[in-house]
Amino acid sequence: MEQLKVISVNVGLPRKVVRKGKTVKTAIFKEPVAGPVRLEKLNFVGDRQADLSVHGGPDKAVYVYTSERYDFWRTTLARSDLNWGAFGENLTTLGLDEPEVNIGDRFQVGTAEVVVTQPRMPCYKLNLKFDRDDMVKLFGNSRFSGFYLAVLKEGQVEAGDPIIRLSQDENKVTVADINRIYLHDRDDLETMRRSLNVAALTEDWKNFFQERIQKILAKQQA
Repeated sequence: MEQLKVISVNVGLPRKVVRKGKTVKTAIFKEPVAGPVRLEKLNFVGDRQADLSVHGGPDKAVYVYTSERYDFWRTTLARSDLNWGAFGENLTTLGLDEPEVNIGDRFQVGTAEVVVTQPRMPCYKLNLKFDRDDMVKLFGNSRFSGFYLAVLKEGQVEAGDPIIRLSQDENKVTVADINRIYLHDRDDLETMRRSLNVAALTEDWKNFFQERIQKILAKQQA
């Protein structure tokens, strides 16, 4: 098994971008940073989110995407120019695939400690970033979502740092499981119920699954 490690730390500040005559403020454009970068509770130093109503916050302080997905996207999009940070991720990693990472797993990254909180659900700004109208759909269908981290302990992180799994959540609900039951297996009551027991899963996701469970049960009883 390959060692888990940080390939790149990527940050970016909000900017205004014009597409199809509309001006949008976004921070999805991230660039690799050389040397150690301090990770604080809400983000890396030098990184910001543009729309705090849907992005950022303590449960989505860091976005992670694994480097292994880049070959798929270079082929799918016929683009050889995709550099680290292309998907708006703060950490490009080696390893940490969606089927291998549980919501609630804790990791040491550099001198920081983090916990996995939820998958990334893409918004229209991914279309903006890649200048194509189908990117959000392609990204969702791929199930290569990446995931968000909350920061348990602030610290320094840089490219090349090992990533150490400190603990695995006992409920064993993977990032891939959340993607699957959200997008495809919408009637998987067993996984939805297990997800409600994951302390690190955000309240928005728990409320969503609780409502879906109630609707399914009501339909079954009708």
